[in-house]
Amino acid sequence: MTALRRLFDLTGRVALITGGSRGLGLQIAEALGEFGAVVVLAARKQDELDAAATHLAAQGVDSTVVAADLRTEPAARTLVERAMAARGRIDILVNNAGTSWGAPAEEHTPEIWRRVMDLNLDGLFYVTQAAARASMIPRKMGRIVNIASIEGLKGHHHSAIGTIAYATSKGGVVQFTRALAAEWGKYGITVNALAPGWFPSRMTRAVLDRHGPEFAERTPLGRLGGPDDLKGAALLLASDAGGHITGQILSVDGGASVI
Repeated sequence: MTALRRLFDLTGRVALITGGSRGLGLQIAEALGEFGAVVVLAARKQDELDAAATHLAAQGVDSTVVAADLRTEPAARTLVERAMAARGRIDILVNNAGTSWGAPAEEHTPEIWRRVMDLNLDGLFYVTQAAARASMIPRKMGRIVNIASIEGLKGHHHSAIGTIAYATSKGGVVQFTRALAAEWGKYGITVNALAPGWFPSRMTRAVLDRHGPEFAERTPLGRLGGPDDLKGAALLLASDAGGHITGQILSVDGGASVI
């Protein structure tokens, strides 16, 4: 193995991926697993986790699945405890679990607002804190990759349905990433975020069914995100190749955020 390839090698490392049973989380699991990581997938639905594990096994990826609803601190702590019991360590944490709601801002109810914040911000913090306490801080090493969004960096187009809670939560993820990188560098932990643009998924289906072609047309590369488009960026930030990168937000959006 060449020195450069060794920088990307994840053999022997354990990656905990929330929201890992489908969509962007599963795409990232495929990438990290291909480069040798053992992956622990967390999501709410056991059947989707089982399907993801079968899918990864067919690719030669070793995985453990844990059903968890991460809206509360005890649930996040239990997830980390189960991951540690199964695999003994957590080297990489990918905070991908999230939810959205489409409605004009004036129609968002307190319950909807709280539901989005509970998972997208509170749950992210709880899992990150628990994983760091259990494994990363004691071992003075770790890679944390948060999944933000270009909606946390800019407003969405006026023709699309409102997503004020989602956009606000993802803006919070951006600042969470920067602040935590500054604080945890002393532990050898890097904290970065990926900010995807529009990728087809179950969460984005309703919007893209209506606006997919026009969103693609407004993107400099002329297309939406595909099934491999997040893999390289995630691998960089999760591996030793990204060891001197921290506190950064990398947009993976075909250029949509620059216009």
